[in-house]
Amino acid sequence: MTYLTTAPRPAITLTIAGSEATGGAGAQADLKTFQELNTYGIVALTCIVSFDPKNNWNHRFVPVDTQVIADQLEAIQGCYNGSLDTVKLGMMGSPTTIDTVAGALKKQPWKNVVLDPVLICKGQEPGHALDTDQALKSNLLPLATFVTPNHFEAEQLSGLSINSENDLIAAAKKIHEDSGVVVLAKGGVRIAGEDAVDVFYDGHTLEVLREKKIGDVAVSGAGCSLAAAVTAELAKGASPLEAARTAKTFVTAGIRNRVAGATPFDALWQGGRR
Repeated sequence: MTYLTTAPRPAITLTIAGSEATGGAGAQADLKTFQELNTYGIVALTCIVSFDPKNNWNHRFVPVDTQVIADQLEAIQGCYNGSLDTVKLGMMGSPTTIDTVAGALKKQPWKNVVLDPVLICKGQEPGHALDTDQALKSNLLPLATFVTPNHFEAEQLSGLSINSENDLIAAAKKIHEDSGVVVLAKGGVRIAGEDAVDVFYDGHTLEVLREKKIGDVAVSGAGCSLAAAVTAELAKGASPLEAARTAKTFVTAGIRNRVAGATPFDALWQGGRR
C-alpha cells in the first residue's frame, strides 16, 4: 500500500474581521499577512466595508447578520477543534456582533487572542460607534492576551492624551495595568520625530520599537497587518516581544513598498519584504 507523504501542517491562524473591498485593510490584509508569514489563514467576516468613490472615498458599512457570523465560527471551530488556538480580532462594527464573537470564543480555550481594537468606523453613527466601543472594552478586551491600539485607540483605552513618546509609554503601561494584557501601542506618524515608534509593554519588559518614518501620511492596512503579523508569529511559537519585533519589521517593509490607487491614501503591500 502506498501512503502519501505530506509536509508538517502549518500553524493555523483565524481572523474575525471585516472585509475591505479594495484589499488594503481588514480581512484581506490579514489573510495576505498570514500567508506571507507561513501560517494557514482562516477568516470569519463580521461586516463589509466599501469606500464610496462618488463621496470622497468615505466608508459604506454593512454588518453581516449575527447568525451568519455564528455559523462561520461554528464551522471553523468544528473543523479545527484541538488545533486552533490563535485568533486575531479586527473590525466588529456593532455590540451584537461583539456579543456573538465573544460567545463563540468562550466555547474553547485559546493560547493567543490578539485584539486590534478598531473603535470607530466612519460609516457608523456616533452614538452607535460609542456603544460598540463600550461593548468592545467590556466583552472582548477581557478575553484578549495581546492588544495593538493605534494612537487614537490608545488614548481611548488609557484615558490619557498622547502627544509624545513618553505619553505613548505611559498609555501602554496604563492599558496593561487596567487589562493585564500585553500591549503594543502604535505611535506611527502621529508622534513627532524622525522615527515611527511603537511601544511594547507586558508588565515586565518595556521596549520602544523604532523605524525611520516613510512619509508623513498613514498607510491603509498598516494596523491590520501589524496585528496579523503578531498573530502569525505567536501561532508559530514566538514570544510576544519577538512577535512584536517581527511585525514592526514586516509592516515597515510593506509601507516602503506600498501600493497606490485612486484613493487619497496608499495601501501597505504585505509582500514588501520580497
